Amino acid sequence: MSSVQSEDGEAATGTFAPLREPPFRRIWSASLLSNLSQMFLGVGAAWEMTRLSDSPSMVALVQTAMMIPLMIVALPAGAVADMFDKRKTAMMGLGFASVSAAALTVVAYFDLITPWLLLAFCALIAAGVALFTPSWQASIPEQVSRKNLPAAIGLGTISFNVARSFGPALGGLIVLAAGAKVVFGLTAVLYAPLIFAFFLWRREHVPSRLPPERIDRAIVGGARFALHSPSIRTSLARVFLFGLMSATALALAPLVAKDLLGGDALIFGIILGVQGLGAVLGAFFVSELRDRFSTESTIRLCAVVSGLAILSIGFSTSLVLTCGAFFVVGAGNILTIALLNVSIQLSAPRWVTGRALSLFSSAITAGIGLGAVAWGIVASSQGVTTALIASGIAVMATALLGSVFPLTREQEGEDPSVDIGYEPEEALGLNLRSGPIVVEVDYDVDPEKAREFYDLMMKLQRARKRIGGFDWSLARDIENPAIWTERYHCPTWGDYLRMRDRYTQTDQELQVVADSYNRSDSGRRVRRRLARPFGSVRWKADTPDPYQQTVGYIGP
Repeated sequence: MSSVQSEDGEAATGTFAPLREPPFRRIWSASLLSNLSQMFLGVGAAWEMTRLSDSPSMVALVQTAMMIPLMIVALPAGAVADMFDKRKTAMMGLGFASVSAAALTVVAYFDLITPWLLLAFCALIAAGVALFTPSWQASIPEQVSRKNLPAAIGLGTISFNVARSFGPALGGLIVLAAGAKVVFGLTAVLYAPLIFAFFLWRREHVPSRLPPERIDRAIVGGARFALHSPSIRTSLARVFLFGLMSATALALAPLVAKDLLGGDALIFGIILGVQGLGAVLGAFFVSELRDRFSTESTIRLCAVVSGLAILSIGFSTSLVLTCGAFFVVGAGNILTIALLNVSIQLSAPRWVTGRALSLFSSAITAGIGLGAVAWGIVASSQGVTTALIASGIAVMATALLGSVFPLTREQEGEDPSVDIGYEPEEALGLNLRSGPIVVEVDYDVDPEKAREFYDLMMKLQRARKRIGGFDWSLARDIENPAIWTERYHCPTWGDYLRMRDRYTQTDQELQVVADSYNRSDSGRRVRRRLARPFGSVRWKADTPDPYQQTVGYIGP
């Protein structure tokens, strides 16, 4: 495939170009086996549960046990991926999943398995995979060059959908031939090549000069970055709504096979396989479509085409027509999800990529999960055909979201971090847990330029909040209207130092423009204060003061 000019202004390459880069090629190839192992586990566990219990709800709980950890662990796992070495975190998650699968194999081999123990092991394996996934996705930009990133993400979706298309059937054959115990053992073994591929990857890990954040603050920081980053916020909202509206294609597929086509489990398997093949084919074109057209126009087109396909499923009584429609739905869905995933990857700086991707995973999972429930209720009360028609119209309507919430191309992720160039002076003996830290910045601005300055500060507000500033405000002096004071705080001194490390070149340029409005010869005045400074003063007059030897100390 010849190179074309992408919307990023770089020469783009073909679908398989990322495989020319050894780290990605090894990891991607091994991921095919690990994805197959997940499909094998689902089939083997469900079949084993039918042997252990006669309750349909217990059989259904197998999928719940494998999905819940992916939702619960996703955001903490994203924070861990950003806080520590992504390569080691990925290996740790895969190792935990492999050990859990091996333990399940041993328990099943000695016939000690019970229904609830089986569910517990499924949840443990899924938790390991959930810990691995954000680290893997966030490390893709480090495994390939930037121009190959869209194609690399597309190949990642191909890997999953190939496994989804053929894995359940292959797993079923293994279960019938050798039993669920062998499937559990294969699940443990098939994680090993991916662990080894990550072991061979010589990632250049640059440790931070500061210790890792607390996990709760890291999660909050990732959520606040997404909230105050228009490009990421829009991508999350769009993928959630698309998943919510298009969930019928998967959720109602059994009813389509049974009620609309009058078929059986074989027909159900066929339409799922066709949908998976459509997803595989669609993933091949992620890079090319993104290079030739804008992301916004491609997603709108996918929404219209997918909506029409779902409408066709609702009206069809022909297996051939229904399969063709499911094929189109599979391609349209994967293109939409992959293109929005690329948008997230390009918009998130490296310090928050794992958390941004975990939020993306949670958004699409929540959208599909809630959509499945909602459309199931509609199908129960109004019929399967009505639910599909309504869903198709709703999917097409998501194309209009581009007019209200268009995808932006700020691309903070491509913007390098900068060194501010000076260290704040300390006259108090602060440690990283001291806080809160209040920051006030004074500007002396010509009143004739007040409107221009105010508009600029609204942009600077977004930058401050995105990287860790809380309770941002801007005040104007009543007595002297030329004086403006910007104010925000950070929970601790350590959080303030991390915030300083997160400024990008664009943020710094914005600050330079704000400073250009300042008429003071001494420049803007910055005050950093320790709020609630109880530990910085003596309890009693005769108590030794640890700060009295500090330069600049004025006691008591």
